[in-house]
Amino acid sequence: MSRAKVGRGKFTVVIREEEEGGYSAQCLELPGAVSEGETKEETLRNIRDAIEGFLEAFPEEKERLKLKREVVEVSL
Repeated sequence: MSRAKVGRGKFTVVIREEEEGGYSAQCLELPGAVSEGETKEETLRNIRDAIEGFLEAFPEEKERLKLKREVVEVSL
């Protein structure tokens, strides 16, 4: 898991190595913000763009994100 910082917000991003090659990324706070890339670095750049685009398209999500929340990691 990585934390991508966009503007003034921090987002939790899950990066997965894909079997067919490259990587995919999903922002946990914004389920519609997903991306991919050939390298981890490219994937992180792309997910930042996806997050910015998502927040531009859905500005009301910025208010929802201001609600107090707690992120915990659970291992099974």
